[in-house]
Amino acid sequence: MIELARSSVQTWECDQMGHMNVQFYVEKSCDALAALGARVGLGPRALARQGLKLEPAEQHIRFLRELRPGAPYFVRGGAVKAEVRALTAYSELVMTGSDTVSASFRTTARLRDARDGAQVSFDDGARAMATHFAAAIPEHGAPRGLVLAPAREPALTLAEADAMKLAPTYQGVVRGSECDEQGEMLTRFFMARVSDAIPNLLILTSGHDRGGGSPIGGAALEYRFIYRRRPRAGEIICVRSGLKAVGGKTYVWAHWLFDWETGEALASAEAVAVAMDLSTRKAIALPDDFRARLDSLVIEGLTV
Repeated sequence: MIELARSSVQTWECDQMGHMNVQFYVEKSCDALAALGARVGLGPRALARQGLKLEPAEQHIRFLRELRPGAPYFVRGGAVKAEVRALTAYSELVMTGSDTVSASFRTTARLRDARDGAQVSFDDGARAMATHFAAAIPEHGAPRGLVLAPAREPALTLAEADAMKLAPTYQGVVRGSECDEQGEMLTRFFMARVSDAIPNLLILTSGHDRGGGSPIGGAALEYRFIYRRRPRAGEIICVRSGLKAVGGKTYVWAHWLFDWETGEALASAEAVAVAMDLSTRKAIALPDDFRARLDSLVIEGLTV
């Protein structure tokens, strides 16, 4: 694998759990994808000349170690597979001092026409160059708590999600500052909406209030994101969330992001989460009352 990004964790990138928020992990993975694109002839200038955009269509993410404020890190990765319609990339975020992997990303990227949004094929040159940066997915980057089944098609609509009694957990407007030069929302902010939804989800499902000084928090171990359509500045996004499964220490949420005005699905995601003791920074078994509440909330047949 080759180095694709390097930086350090800023205080404003950290959340109420005291570690770098999941949206910024996604942002760093997108930095790595851009650098890998440049290595295969699809850097920002080449894309601009051709009127194209290189962006994630789907991601599988594992969070392996916390990153706290001030921690230095770098991102390394390469190309797993280069096909006509998709470039599969692997990258991992590594703690600089210890060479410990903090997170892994398997990203299926696509090319789109920046004007009309139509998907465009990768040319022979880009696919040939990708073979020079080949990377295999290591064991720590493979799915563990999630099964990467085909994405749900057709996608849920907002009306269908409400009929299934998925919980309303977020609603807000896409800001211009959250968008790229073409006015489409950046990838980071899909995860940001889900992150912002979680405290509302917890208060609705368990009565736990992250703003109340509880010694018990939570952390995501693994995520899968399917990006369906990029909303534009000014559009209203809402999130509906539901519980897929409950395990020994973990539970699996599903989240659907919709255009609130039209009901169209913008993205879907599933996440493996764990309860965490904020003093020891260790995962703990689910408290009995919390588990009982979660068991009662599982929605059978919920997929992404």
